[in-house]
Amino acid sequence: MVIAKKYVLTNHFKGEPKASDLTIVDEELPALKDGEYLIQAEYLSVDPYMRVYAQRYPVGITMIGRQIGKIIASKNKDYPVGKRVVANVGWRTHTIIDPNLKEHLGQPPYILPDLDTLPASLGLGVLGRPGNTAYFGLVEICQPKAGETLVVSGAAGAVGSHVGQIGKILGLKVIGIAGSDAKCKWLKEELGFDHAINYKTQDVTATLKEAAPNKVDCYFDNVGGEISNIVMNQMNTFGRVSICGSISSYNAQVDALPKCSIVQRIVVGLQLRIEGFIVSRWDHRLMEGIEKNHQWVKEGKLKYRETVTKGFINMFEAFVGMLQGKNTGKAIVEV
Repeated sequence: MVIAKKYVLTNHFKGEPKASDLTIVDEELPALKDGEYLIQAEYLSVDPYMRVYAQRYPVGITMIGRQIGKIIASKNKDYPVGKRVVANVGWRTHTIIDPNLKEHLGQPPYILPDLDTLPASLGLGVLGRPGNTAYFGLVEICQPKAGETLVVSGAAGAVGSHVGQIGKILGLKVIGIAGSDAKCKWLKEELGFDHAINYKTQDVTATLKEAAPNKVDCYFDNVGGEISNIVMNQMNTFGRVSICGSISSYNAQVDALPKCSIVQRIVVGLQLRIEGFIVSRWDHRLMEGIEKNHQWVKEGKLKYRETVTKGFINMFEAFVGMLQGKNTGKAIVEV
């Protein structure tokens, strides 16, 4: 008999999530049926989208999220014991999976590809969903050309830090916007960004004008709010904006969203192309993104950093810390 622990959504989040919004409960799992397999969580992901998407589901669900789990029992020859699986099964320690069911949120479970000597946890980051978000969100939507200027907001996060490095690989001038001097130093000295702006201590408008005298061609937006309006007002005609997220507003109440400038006039005047996206659009090209990012990592062109919180009991702490921008690179929990 296996007893799983899981986080249940007790209350929908209002403002910043509170520990009382989630409850850890035990669940006794049944015996495996033919075709099923059992995974034990090794690494769990915490990501900004969870704050918004959890509101779409009823109270009582297992808190949403992806994990890497090791198969510890199986009645499915295609999923043998010992393999690792990337699965969107939520915040839980043990899970029985029937690969034939269509109930899994978003992407179906898949066996983690061979990452050579790299950590398995990268399957939740640079070689997983965030990595594909960066790759397809930049390449497919912004369609950057060598010599152009790219601005990335939320640049020290899992996706933003990846986007900027892809920009450098493709021959772009890259400017990152982040929330601390330490993060800005990391972006410039380790990841190779051309410029980094600390939005908490610097005048973003003035500093961006200095860093991008020929203005901005591509903007990868992770934060929304006034920073995004500042960037769009400094773009070139026919600039492209890829909207990945709006973390600046995720904890705001619907009736108290942050106020920001009107952008429609500048969008029309500069004929900007703005497109939001969800990476599941390219799930049919899943391995293309993973393999491309894996190649760049092996070649030393793509670096990564993980902010690791240890212990399943500390999932909530890691989640809130990520929403507050305490992480550098990908935030994960090691069970």
